Amino acid sequence: MSRLFASVRARATLAATLVVAVALVAAGTAVLLSLRSNLLGEAGTQAERSARDVATSLAVGTRYTELNLDDDDRPVQVVDEEGTLVAASEDLERITGTGVDAVTPQPSASPSDDGDDGDDDDSGESLEAGEIGEPATVGDGTATVDGDTEDYRFVTVPVETRRGDQLTVYAGAPLSAEHGAVNTALTVMLIGFPLLLAVVAWVTWLVTRRALRPVEGIRREMAAITASEDLARRVPVPGTHDEVARLATTTNQTLAALESSVERQRRFVADASHELRSPIASLRTQLEVAAAHPELLDLDGAVEDTVRLQRLAADLLLLARLDAGERPADARVDLAALAREAAEGRTGVSVRGDAAVNVAGSRGQLGRVLANLLDNAQRHARSTVEVTVRRDGEAAVVAVTDDGEGVPAADRERIFERFVRLDAARSRDDGGAGLGLAIARDVAVRHGGTLTVHDAPAGGALFELRLPGERA
Repeated sequence: MSRLFASVRARATLAATLVVAVALVAAGTAVLLSLRSNLLGEAGTQAERSARDVATSLAVGTRYTELNLDDDDRPVQVVDEEGTLVAASEDLERITGTGVDAVTPQPSASPSDDGDDGDDDDSGESLEAGEIGEPATVGDGTATVDGDTEDYRFVTVPVETRRGDQLTVYAGAPLSAEHGAVNTALTVMLIGFPLLLAVVAWVTWLVTRRALRPVEGIRREMAAITASEDLARRVPVPGTHDEVARLATTTNQTLAALESSVERQRRFVADASHELRSPIASLRTQLEVAAAHPELLDLDGAVEDTVRLQRLAADLLLLARLDAGERPADARVDLAALAREAAEGRTGVSVRGDAAVNVAGSRGQLGRVLANLLDNAQRHARSTVEVTVRRDGEAAVVAVTDDGEGVPAADRERIFERFVRLDAARSRDDGGAGLGLAIARDVAVRHGGTLTVHDAPAGGALFELRLPGERA
């Protein structure tokens, strides 16, 4: 059963069929109840009409012994105030449901010529001579008329004759029409509802197949992309402008982002390999020379290459952690104190600004940002570097300015890319590997901030680090 309804198409068809089935059952029940109520009401009206006709004849002076009750196939009983049957339909053979089971009239036990009004009738009404009371529905029962037994709805009408007889007329109307109509409607529903449900299921099956056809196309294309590992491919976008089209568009956007990420990773690996090759080759050459000619060992150069290799490996490791989505710590960091620590021991670097400018983040990573910015500023400055720490509303701002030549406007975004060196800094010995500013911006973004470069007021470059201030 789980396999049978494992597809969305099958579940949608089942759900639609069940909903329609419940609606049809509810509507059919309401129709049958309404039809039965209307037909019962019509039967009651017919029974009341028959009872009133008889009651009218009695009210105008016709004796109950002179009533003509043979022209109607509906059962009629006339009962006196003592409950004695005084008149009945001639062909009436048996009756139930009126409270009087007798079918053969009996002589009345009460006088009818003394003018006595007698007691109130069964309905509790006090009637005057010749007056007809309000009809009341007695209920349903059965009667056998001329050998035919049927269900009837009975109505009772009280009447006071001109001679003071208090009589009650019972008349019935057959319920065969009601039963026939209800049974016919029920039969039609029992036959029609399954056919209608079959049509609904078939139409739903076809519609869902057409609606899910683009989804199957997306699935096939995604399977092909996975098999071929070609992230440049895209899934087809249907022109329906519906949820499936939006799914295809979002899938293509995800593929584009994944392709960009993979391509960036490939470039990163290639650039890292290229950058590591030089210091490793240089160090190996020095060690090989030292092994053959110990007196020619350049110990300072070997140490310098080792340190440069260590720094490059640390930078690559930090970038890998940032790319993996490592979340920074949530410690309290005083940027002013951190800036003073980063500037300590550096020639020509001054720090000024507000005291206790606090942010939440990783002290080590933010210290790395400041160190990279100061290294870059000192590399390009003519003589001085200035660090300013201040608050700007709810943000904490660190500005690092130098008096160098500045950064051309066309390169102000490119310098934050990995392994990028401008023409003035292409020497690996002087300009580094081109990772410092890239690391600084990545760390700033991870802390919810920004890192941008502008022209300094007095010339040179101004790097502005803007971070969310610590909440009180």
